[in-house]
Amino acid sequence: MKSRLFPLALATASALALTGCTATAGDADADGGALQIVASTNVYGQLAAEIGGDRVEVTSLIDSAAKDPHGYEATARDRLAVQKADLVIENGGGYDAFMDELIAGSDAVVITAAEFSHDYPDAVVADDEHADEHDDEHADEHEGHAHIDGFNEHVWFDVHTVSHVAEQIAADLAEIDPAGKAQYAAAAEQLAGELEGIEGELDALHTTLEGTPVFITEPLPGALAAAAGLDDVAPEGFASAVEEGNEVAPAILLESLSLVEDGAVRAVLANAQTGGAETSRIEAAAEDAGIPVITFHELLDADQSYAEWMRSAISDLAAALDG
Repeated sequence: MKSRLFPLALATASALALTGCTATAGDADADGGALQIVASTNVYGQLAAEIGGDRVEVTSLIDSAAKDPHGYEATARDRLAVQKADLVIENGGGYDAFMDELIAGSDAVVITAAEFSHDYPDAVVADDEHADEHDDEHADEHEGHAHIDGFNEHVWFDVHTVSHVAEQIAADLAEIDPAGKAQYAAAAEQLAGELEGIEGELDALHTTLEGTPVFITEPLPGALAAAAGLDDVAPEGFASAVEEGNEVAPAILLESLSLVEDGAVRAVLANAQTGGAETSRIEAAAEDAGIPVITFHELLDADQSYAEWMRSAISDLAAALDG
């Protein structure tokens, strides 16, 4: 396995915008076939397809809400795809732990998105040995979902982190396929402009909404909420219990319900793909109190780009709170 982090400086140009997760054909490799890219989820698959264009073929292992990355078990087809891959993109941070075994048997270049987050412990993992030590030190195993204590692994909701991931994709593709360097740089530049614009939208929202109290039921939208200036006032322990599929402690649940019922929050932010009885009670209490419930998804819809997805999420936040 070859895993590397390039300097975070993006090459410039302008490019093709692809909305799907898979791009085929092209003459990227020496045999005239497309470069093979495997992504753990379609969020990273779409980014790779947008940057790689017709020189790559992308396989996203998790591409529907029916597949839960937290408990996903890799198939023989997944293993074969990773073995044949030139580039593999995982989230890391414990989110898609099923990728660990697949990558261990691959010679592909590997990008781990979580390592680009400014919150990631020991942000640059120098080598595989260091990575193993890091995992042993920080990982907290919960039914196969290896969390890093104090780290929100849902880094794709941090647009700045994603901009670095996109830069890395372009850099790695250019090294694997020098003939496509200009095309990759152009597409990455196009995407960088879109992401910079989205960060500008978040900065503007932050100015308007800074300190606005919200209740986040599960960590998924945490980075986006923070970028928008929102203050998560959910009692400690609620979101982590929901994420792990555990029961929320009765005292925490009562405190949470009181916050919502008393109108102490402006909105409830929830993960549309996870939850339970406690989350349903919080959402029902919010609806009874006339407080908006904003739901977020972990995956892209078909034919949706990452930039479109983020703009939609920001629009939802603004519509509910910027009034």
